[in-house]
Amino acid sequence: MEKKNRCGWCEGDALYEAYHDTEWGVPLFEDQPLFEFLILETFQAGLSWITILRKRENFREAFDGFDYKKIADYSEEKIQELLQNSGIIRNEQKIRASVANAAAFMEVQQEFGSFSEYIWSFVNGQPLQNDLQSYKEAPAKTDLSIAISKDLKKRGFKFVGPTVVYAHMQATGMVNDHEVDCFRHPEVKKLT
Repeated sequence: MEKKNRCGWCEGDALYEAYHDTEWGVPLFEDQPLFEFLILETFQAGLSWITILRKRENFREAFDGFDYKKIADYSEEKIQELLQNSGIIRNEQKIRASVANAAAFMEVQQEFGSFSEYIWSFVNGQPLQNDLQSYKEAPAKTDLSIAISKDLKKRGFKFVGPTVVYAHMQATGMVNDHEVDCFRHPEVKKLT
């Protein structure tokens, strides 16, 4: 069987490769998965993405399937329960930020009709196409991720700095940062 040429950042780990091959960079336009990635990226701040991926199912279970309506209503008791859950990242600020972000997410939905309409408006509904030779060329943040970060913070979102926002853009396909030699680059490009 011929070896697929993948982005260098995922090579050698089956979970990473599966995520890369099926999810990363695929344009997402549904609010539920956009919210899931927003929460996961929040928890990733300061950590590696593989750490989050390995705990993703635990996060799904702990956070009610990333149901933002439920999360927005989390009680102090539920927050304390999450702080005791060894299957997730037990960072109190990030847990509380997730609750605040769920409420802010729904406010954006009310204003724009959907979070998707809001977030994709920053790229006019079309993924940005980059031509990276190596994943190491990908920026940690861009002028656009800085602008989106400022707007999200103004709307009450927390833990959404420019680097977190850019990672969210990459994960949800707002930008195609697959290496040009990666088999997924042209596949993802066709999805626009």
